[in-house]
Amino acid sequence: MKWLIIALACIQLSECFHKVILHHGKSVRQILRERGELKEFLKTHQRDPALKYHHLFPEYQSEAASEPLQSYVDNFYYGAMTMGSPPQSFEVLFDTGSSNLWLPSIYCKSQACMNHKRYNPNKSSTYYTNGQYFSIAYGSGSLTGFFGYDTANVAGITIKNQEFGLSENEPGTSFYYSKYDGILGLAYPSLSAGYATPVFDNMIHDNLVSSPLFSIYLSRKPTSQNGGEMIFGGIDNSHYTGAITWVPVLQEMYWLIAMEGVLLNGQPAFCSQGCQAMVDTGTSYLTVPSQELGQLLQTIGAYKDEYGEYLVNCDTVGNLPSLTFIINGVHLTIPGSAYIQQVSGYCVVAISSTYLRAPTQNGLFWILGDVFLREFYSIYDRGNNRMGFATSA
Repeated sequence: MKWLIIALACIQLSECFHKVILHHGKSVRQILRERGELKEFLKTHQRDPALKYHHLFPEYQSEAASEPLQSYVDNFYYGAMTMGSPPQSFEVLFDTGSSNLWLPSIYCKSQACMNHKRYNPNKSSTYYTNGQYFSIAYGSGSLTGFFGYDTANVAGITIKNQEFGLSENEPGTSFYYSKYDGILGLAYPSLSAGYATPVFDNMIHDNLVSSPLFSIYLSRKPTSQNGGEMIFGGIDNSHYTGAITWVPVLQEMYWLIAMEGVLLNGQPAFCSQGCQAMVDTGTSYLTVPSQELGQLLQTIGAYKDEYGEYLVNCDTVGNLPSLTFIINGVHLTIPGSAYIQQVSGYCVVAISSTYLRAPTQNGLFWILGDVFLREFYSIYDRGNNRMGFATSA
């Protein structure tokens, strides 16, 4: 059996663990802080958010289908799907930074799996497998399992013979606290492990969507029951105002685009010679090049706490500078409050850094994660290999 070594575009726990609320009402951050374990946890789990890109560097549906998204505060955006006949229900993270679909399986005895719903192939009459194993590596943790095929249903769309991963081992805590069970990747098929056809590509191939595009709306004030909406095959005009800014995709693998510059309070500050950016719903924070992070943090008056996180005085949030991203000549601006998260009485800067260079040029590299995507309705047009952005309504 062939083993595959891939890098999955997975949410890194260091980006978002502090927002996960446990059944007794306390966040992971609060519990670890009370135990005196937060500093060591951050030391162990903090990783470059762009590590998931590391391996890239050396029946018919006549209209669009809507998938409501849930959110755990404002870090995870996930929705429901089913797999099998009869259907087994799961929650999956919709991730534009990866291409594979995987679910925990009954063969996995890891704590992370036992803490989630697990797919049982023995209970599905439409399941089969070719026995191909895989091993997934990402920023902090790992995942192993094998590939299978079954009937999936996402947003009311039925996809027959969908290839997906069944996890057998999910060591560590990376997925233990997550509200979602698995991940549904939405990037290009060239990124897919084991040459598995991604879910959206099967939708296109089988004529299950009216248009070869999908769009995502993330609520600025998400709740556990109303985090936003994902639309397969269409665009919802009620989710945005003004015109749509279109920009070509640079690499048919990730949703990679060019930026001409980044302004701070309207003044040129970063990306002065142009740079590239990944648009990634699977990254909670806004990720900036490491060499530019210091200037940004200094400008906003951020300071590092004993756990290595950057904070600002909560009284200053309303006066923090805006960030403007110049994309295809259009200025897309987010207010200072957009990159601050208030957690347990602290105001955490929702910005992290990466040391990686742009994948198609030796230049600066940004990740436009949920901090950016809450402010802009995003459209992923596979038919024209382009992306669209419009101000969220």
